[in-house]
Amino acid sequence: MDALTREPAITATRPRARRYVMLLASVLLIAAVGAALWFWPVASNSPAKDRFANEPIPVLVATAAQRDVPIYLDGLGTVQAFHTVTIKPMVDGPLVSVDFREGQDVRKGEVLAQIDPRTFQAALDQVVAKRAQDEALLANARVDLTRYQKLVSNAYTSAQQADTQKSLVAQLEAQVRQDQAQIDTARTQLSYCTITAPIDGRTGIRQVDPGNIVHAADSSGTSSLVVLTQLQPISVVFTLPQQALPAVASAMTASMPEALAVMQGVGNQGISEGAGTQGVGTQGVGGGSVLDRGALAVLDNQVDPTTGTIKLKANFPNARRVLWPGGFVGVRLLVDTARAALTVPPAAVQRGPRGTYVYVIDTDSIAHRRDLTVSHEDQEVSIVTAGLKPGDRVVTDGAARLADGTKVAIAEPAAKQSGPPAPSVPGGRRGTEPQP
Repeated sequence: MDALTREPAITATRPRARRYVMLLASVLLIAAVGAALWFWPVASNSPAKDRFANEPIPVLVATAAQRDVPIYLDGLGTVQAFHTVTIKPMVDGPLVSVDFREGQDVRKGEVLAQIDPRTFQAALDQVVAKRAQDEALLANARVDLTRYQKLVSNAYTSAQQADTQKSLVAQLEAQVRQDQAQIDTARTQLSYCTITAPIDGRTGIRQVDPGNIVHAADSSGTSSLVVLTQLQPISVVFTLPQQALPAVASAMTASMPEALAVMQGVGNQGISEGAGTQGVGTQGVGGGSVLDRGALAVLDNQVDPTTGTIKLKANFPNARRVLWPGGFVGVRLLVDTARAALTVPPAAVQRGPRGTYVYVIDTDSIAHRRDLTVSHEDQEVSIVTAGLKPGDRVVTDGAARLADGTKVAIAEPAAKQSGPPAPSVPGGRRGTEPQP
């Protein structure tokens, strides 16, 4: 009975399974046909393929030109005050007045503070009185000496007594000179009660308020009144690799008195002022404007063996006070000027396994790979000594997509377009050499 019941059920299930198999096979067939149509290569005479194959690659170009190029060496430096003086009391006593404002510009000799002078004035008066007393004794001894000398000449007294009186006069003369030295010392101590500026400069934050007792011998340094810094002129100490030492030494020998210094921001890609002689330039970190121009002052007398660098110092007038002690700046040292050098933008120079090269655009807008030799390169310009001639058009942007013989379309820079900015051209400043 059970076998008869199961046989119709199995018979009904088989057609349903066949339908599922056929449906699945149909779906797979359709998918295969669609994939074949999608990935089937387009015929060689297809308009779509011709369109993509012949589409020019957009690039930006620049023209190789001859010009005078200043040769700079870049370094990082620290601004230092031309002079720095920590104002401390030289005598002990109560601070009765502070005669400067914080951040005030002061002149040499200007009164900064006053310590109670009464004790030192009394000491001066005491030694002055002592000198007057000794001078009176000296005057009397000289009169007695004159008297004894007359008596000796008339044989009314012994020569020994006259010699003793002469020795007493010499002792009193020495005592008067000692009194004068004590007066000078007391007068100097009294002058220390009036604290004056030793240099022209700018005061910092006041460290001691009036009413406090200050001490000359204070190892903790709490009796320092203020720090005075000279900002005009000001110095910048910077370092360069020791490989630059011959060029720097040669520039100093050639035109040290006429050296120029230019300070500009790190983000600035050019110097507006022309520089035709050797000199120093500095770049203010985070800024883009010319800060100051000065002169190279010192080349250190030894190379740091731990870092392989040489230390230099430049002085700047700092008329606008844009340089501040302790600040970090980028320094540009002008060591030479290349006359009538063939130049291209640094973005045009590419580097690959076979060396340095550029892409040159001919009159038919075809890019040609050209090997070249670069003698000097900085943020602004690359000097080419072989491989190019004046007037050659080189690719500055989009070189990553190029190969020798590629058709290109020269695009205008975004800044020169009147409409909305165009999409950026693919390819970086330093493209990699395409694989053959």
